[in-house]
Amino acid sequence: MLSFQVPSGEDTSQVRLLHELAKTHASFDDPNLVSRAGLVPVMALAQRAGLGGLVGEHVRVGRRCGVNAQVKVPCLVAGMAAGADSIDDLDVLRHGALPVLFGGIRAPSTLGSFLRAFTWGNVLQLQKVHRRFLAELARRAPLLPGADVLAFVDIDSQQKRVYGHAKQGAAFGFTKIQGKGLLVRGLNVLAATICTPLAAPVIAATRLRGGNASSARGAASMVTEAVGTARSAGCAGIVVVRMDSAFYGAPAVRAARQAGACFSVTVRIDPKVRAAIAAIGEDAWTPIRYPRAIWDDQLRCWISDAQVAEVEYTAFTSRKGQAITARLIVRRVKDLNRRAGQGQDELFPVWRYHAVFTDSPFTLLQAEEHHRGHAQAEQVFADWSDGPLAHLPSGSFPANAAWLALAAISCNLLRAAGSLASLASAKARGATLRRDLIDVAARTARHGRGHITLHLPEGWHREHEWLNLFEAACGPPAAAA
Repeated sequence: MLSFQVPSGEDTSQVRLLHELAKTHASFDDPNLVSRAGLVPVMALAQRAGLGGLVGEHVRVGRRCGVNAQVKVPCLVAGMAAGADSIDDLDVLRHGALPVLFGGIRAPSTLGSFLRAFTWGNVLQLQKVHRRFLAELARRAPLLPGADVLAFVDIDSQQKRVYGHAKQGAAFGFTKIQGKGLLVRGLNVLAATICTPLAAPVIAATRLRGGNASSARGAASMVTEAVGTARSAGCAGIVVVRMDSAFYGAPAVRAARQAGACFSVTVRIDPKVRAAIAAIGEDAWTPIRYPRAIWDDQLRCWISDAQVAEVEYTAFTSRKGQAITARLIVRRVKDLNRRAGQGQDELFPVWRYHAVFTDSPFTLLQAEEHHRGHAQAEQVFADWSDGPLAHLPSGSFPANAAWLALAAISCNLLRAAGSLASLASAKARGATLRRDLIDVAARTARHGRGHITLHLPEGWHREHEWLNLFEAACGPPAAAA
């Protein structure tokens, strides 16, 4: 319980200092303090998962400032995990006793020059490191529980706004902000995530594109890459690739099938789809649990303004030899008359239709509900934008592509750390994990022969979770099965 010394007659409704302001002093002079002690178990996990070794094996930057990639890449990842969202912010690693806890810390200017030394080939090498590092994290942490039964791969894109005329590849592209379509000058991020019904999403693959790139450009190869990454991360069961209408096309759908996965893609309502919907009989529609739905105990069903039905559908018939026949699942929602309360009732119900093309083996209601879960891809982008992807910090296109791949590595590392800390932390946002597990102050104390102890704040609100992570990442390695 908090206690405060409040002079008589003063307002007690606010938190107050216990000491007079004139007698309160501050000084930045303690070399044994660190402000982000959570980096110790997080980077220990990265070290045990072999991040530096993977970089040393696969990344070969040929330019003058590209040396020691196996040291600089973990440094960049540590800075992002600590909250850095620009090159200058990487200075967050150089304070107090952090140089005592970590070796190989580099100045932001050095790391910026390293990123600018990247070529597109080096970016592809770094993306390979990202895929293999994710697979290793999945072996060391309960990152994707239930992946042996069912996993989802979500493909989506984001137009990332940039500023300044020196950004390579920046162009105007279409995006939606608060439901409104806008042209935004920026770079386009294509990403794939992996999740299960029990797990929060991790990032399977990334690709940076010019700002005027269409969403579907390169989607087929992204699907193939993401499904392969999911398999290497332990997704041995059914894998369903979910996409929105921007990716509706034969290349992406065929890529999912050829990779051994199912597909579930939103369909644009064109005349052919409208004709298929019109052929569905009224008795085929099933009410579903939807916002404002009510459960009727007598009828034992949902009374809802949303209903679903399905029909067999053949898509892409205009492409010779590429037609695909699967299920067309249609959700219809009543388009309510907003003037009904003024006496202008409708003569007949008007419906809005949403169609999904899928070969999912699940029942109608399950498949439709699964596809609606694709919306969580937007949460991943929001989490990124609240973390390392708040900016694309360089004028060089390959440097920004490398920054994007490093941001994905950092996000997956944080997700693995959270899964080792607690069940709640396993699904927490990146900003929450940084606040609860990383941004905790500690004082270092040496003792014995090379031993060092971190003294953390007494009563830290996430002490139990922090110690779980510390024991898992820094304790003796688990015995081999």
